[in-house]
Amino acid sequence: MAEADALVLHLNALQEAFQPGGDTDFGGLLRRIEEVCRRLSVPVGIKEVGWGIDSDTARRLTDAGAAFIDVAGAGGTSWSQVEKLRQSDPVVRAAAEAFVDWGNPTAECVREVREVLPGAVIIASGGLASGVDAAKALALGANAAGFGRSLLRQAAVPEATLRLIWSESSWSFVRLCSA
Repeated sequence: MAEADALVLHLNALQEAFQPGGDTDFGGLLRRIEEVCRRLSVPVGIKEVGWGIDSDTARRLTDAGAAFIDVAGAGGTSWSQVEKLRQSDPVVRAAAEAFVDWGNPTAECVREVREVLPGAVIIASGGLASGVDAAKALALGANAAGFGRSLLRQAAVPEATLRLIWSESSWSFVRLCSA
């Protein structure tokens, strides 16, 4: 078995609903998450994939043994829209389009989950694009913040440019953390 420091389970029901061949049988999912948390010797976290985790869901997940929650609210990559672009069926594409603005904003999720679960480890992601966004998420109660799109865009540039961007980003992060 591969060594790992943690396992993150992604909740992606809407993506599966629009994905060609997606698995939409979620029966007993919470029980299965609880079993994974109980059996593994590493922390198990739960991450939404762009629509947010509310406080009731977060409570149920932590009661099941989740060590941390990535609320991953609306505003980042919408995986239902990614699946829409992969669809050839116009009816399914139109149905996916109906969810273009769906989900709970990350800030709302962080605030709500922190209020109900003051001791929980919360990661904020979904729509964050800068260190300022990360600082706001931390101020709202997140323990950590994550963002990908603004970093991944840079992966298409030459390595020398990427090193410069990384250096400047790291310096900004260090200044933010030491403030």
